[in-house]
Amino acid sequence: MENAIPALGNTIVTLLGYYSWVLIAYILLSWFPNARESKFGQILSYLCEPFLNPFRRIIPPIGGMLDISPIVALFVLRMAQFGVRAIFGI
Repeated sequence: MENAIPALGNTIVTLLGYYSWVLIAYILLSWFPNARESKFGQILSYLCEPFLNPFRRIIPPIGGMLDISPIVALFVLRMAQFGVRAIFGI
């Protein structure tokens, strides 16, 4: 049982890391025309938009075009990883 708690923490940290990479891939799709309309883009949209929407409501685009909410979302994911490590003593 004593190894199960750190293992759970490591699993959560790993999943948050994978989700960060999924989010980065989704962000990079915005650089390519019509990439978000592809099947891959739709899957990433399904996974990322529910997480990004609260940040977009709080942080408006700069100049009407530059959306920095994904950067803040990645920062929050990183802080969540640090928090999980602290809670589980990893």
